[in-house]
Amino acid sequence: MSSSDTQSWVVHKFGGSSVADARCFERVAAIVEAQHRPRLAIVLSACKGVTDGLLELVTLAEEQNAGWPQRLAGLRQRHAAIAVALLDQQAAAEYLAEFDRDVTDLTGVLQTTSIMRSAAQTVRDLCSGYGEIWSTRLFHRFVHRRGVIGGVQWLDARRCVTVQWGPLGPAVQWQESRHKLQALLPARAPVALVITGFIASDPRGVQTTLGRNGSDFSASIFGALLDAAQIHIWTDVDGVLSADPRRVPDAQVIDSLSYNEAMELAYFGAKVIHPQTMAPAVGRDIPIWIRNSFAPDKPGTLICAHPSSNLPVKGITSIEDVALVNLEGAGMIGVPGTAHRLFGALREEGISVILISQGSSEHSICCAIPQAQAARAKSVLEAAFARELAEGQIQSVDVTPDLAILAVVGDGMAGMPGVAGKVFGALGHAHINVRAIAQGASERNISVVVDGRHATRALRATHASFYLSPHTLSIGVIGPGTVGRVLLDQLASQRERLAHEFKIDLRVRGILRARHMRLADFGLQLPRWREELEQHAQPADLQRFVEHVRVDYLPHTVLIDCSADAEVAAHYRDWLAAGIHIVTPNKKANSGTLAYYESLKVARRQSGANYLYETTVGAGLPVIQTLRDLRETGDEITRIEGIFSGTLAYLFNVYDGSTPFSAIVREAKQRGYTEPDPRDDLSGTDVARKLIILGREMGLPLEMSDVEVASLVPQDLTAGSSEEFLAGLSRYDAPMKQRYEEARARAKVLRYVGAVSADGRATVGLVELEQRHAFANIALTDNVVRFATARYCDNPLIVQGPGAGPAVTAGGVFADLLRLTTYLGARL
Repeated sequence: MSSSDTQSWVVHKFGGSSVADARCFERVAAIVEAQHRPRLAIVLSACKGVTDGLLELVTLAEEQNAGWPQRLAGLRQRHAAIAVALLDQQAAAEYLAEFDRDVTDLTGVLQTTSIMRSAAQTVRDLCSGYGEIWSTRLFHRFVHRRGVIGGVQWLDARRCVTVQWGPLGPAVQWQESRHKLQALLPARAPVALVITGFIASDPRGVQTTLGRNGSDFSASIFGALLDAAQIHIWTDVDGVLSADPRRVPDAQVIDSLSYNEAMELAYFGAKVIHPQTMAPAVGRDIPIWIRNSFAPDKPGTLICAHPSSNLPVKGITSIEDVALVNLEGAGMIGVPGTAHRLFGALREEGISVILISQGSSEHSICCAIPQAQAARAKSVLEAAFARELAEGQIQSVDVTPDLAILAVVGDGMAGMPGVAGKVFGALGHAHINVRAIAQGASERNISVVVDGRHATRALRATHASFYLSPHTLSIGVIGPGTVGRVLLDQLASQRERLAHEFKIDLRVRGILRARHMRLADFGLQLPRWREELEQHAQPADLQRFVEHVRVDYLPHTVLIDCSADAEVAAHYRDWLAAGIHIVTPNKKANSGTLAYYESLKVARRQSGANYLYETTVGAGLPVIQTLRDLRETGDEITRIEGIFSGTLAYLFNVYDGSTPFSAIVREAKQRGYTEPDPRDDLSGTDVARKLIILGREMGLPLEMSDVEVASLVPQDLTAGSSEEFLAGLSRYDAPMKQRYEEARARAKVLRYVGAVSADGRATVGLVELEQRHAFANIALTDNVVRFATARYCDNPLIVQGPGAGPAVTAGGVFADLLRLTTYLGARL
């Protein structure tokens, strides 16, 4: 930094929220004392709510409401409390003595107003300006008492800033104002000036104000008068945000803006800084910083002539309550002056035009106006074009109400292909119709008119397309049980790596279990998901859960169903139809009725949603993907057979006749290899469901009733508890041993196999296999699947590996989730 820069003034302006109470005053003092600059100009607004309170006093006096003295006393009490907290007894007494003199003057003005029942604008200006006088006097005394900054001077802006109000607002009389300011500053300029914001004087010397946002204007004015190096606007947000955070939860702080970008955003309603208030700084190329007085360490947003930001889009904002006026007719084509007459008629009636759109055919021209003026605009234009309407040259003057304008702003859009495409793609993906479009030749702004009901959705969708990773997924996990809890732990361990390396943003925004659920707007802290689920749980409600996870400001919604619940699976069709992606190991949907299965495919195709269920067969093994690859490359599948149950694979790998079969089943249950009720495994139903899924993937119209299932559960043990079943199973140990011995005598082994053929035959049961068979020599809980096809006829294709267990199943679900991200454009 050059010596001239270090000697230049720096202006700091603090808004009402920054000086709301004594703690805020202390925070502001600490900020300015930490600046280490020789010349500080500190512009303050009134304490939060005080300006409105003063204007309310005038209104009450006009109404002859006797409550205004009490309201005025309340304002004094508030300032007195701050003074007592910040100043020593003598300083506080001096401050309040001045305050009371002001109260006496105000009381006289308000009493006159009450008698007259009317207040001129000069009265309102006089009364509303006291807030800045009170806050700056107090702050001046407080900073002086702290003694950190030496040479602090209080400056009443009414004594040096002269403005002339006109049609465009207050115009600063620069030469006169600069001359007055120089006269007020001593030969050796003070270290700091504490300056009243908002107020000024007119050329007659009568007090006036600078209008709403007037303190920001004051900062810019004094920046220009003092030839400041910088202007800092301190408020209660971290800087200029990319969108309204109340409507777009993922709004981000913009690092830097050009003056033009800031003006465009402000015009379209963004809470930046009013264009008029920036004008003095813009004219002298003074950088403006927007910073948070409650978080002074954050860098904030820089507004300057040539920002260094790499963001092509700096903000997305909207104007609500808009109507679209459309003038249409074949007689307009090639006729000069039509637009002039249209806008001239609106101008004469004082109707503001926000946006203009016209096709190159000149067949129609439309403009957006405030909805409150829509009826008057229609009447005016019908009168202006009465002859053309009567003669049919213009077909109609139409007004469409209840619309909104969405504006996408950024200097970086100029010359960058694809920006408009991204805007319209995001709106199309969110099912939002665009009514009109406008873009200036500067390419700094793309504006579209949309239905007002969809304005927030449009903001969120467009914002997500520019500011979020396109691979941001809003995830809801259903069933944090055996598989679900392991999946959540796997996600927790890999989320940061995936975000850093591949820009994949996996946000688990909800977890649902049988009786409780946890919902989180910005995503759960996955390393602590168990604690969050316990400490912040609410009653389970599946519909509310889905509505929460499916938000329009995140690009994609995914539901991961790790339950085995048929009722949950019954919702898949509706979820897919709504565009929600589904990842699941739950077999109930794909093995349900054929009609429901077919409806899932129709819903998926129509909505474009993805439905991934690799883990419904073989846990993490690539069984379904292998089957699809074979079919899609033209291979003809003649038969699929395999051991599809890790439990049954274990039982018949271990069983050698020396230990009763019932004892092996009981031991497997104790070791967690079976379902809580072993009959769920031994019945063969689970294997049959997997066969149904594979058969349907082959193109076979299979129903569950088509599968021939040989259950290992004796008929008389189908009822009763699992313990009763295990106790009764011992009665059937002898027949099982006999069957084993007969197979061994023929040099064969017993395996529980499922098979489905191209002719539609599907069987599940215990079979004898040669000892050299691929199914005869597998690890304890392996699944093994053999594909016999036209290509793999002599030597069938075999997929083998662990087919059960929480870790491998959860890993398969995780792999499906990552596969989904690749379908959505991610590169792994």
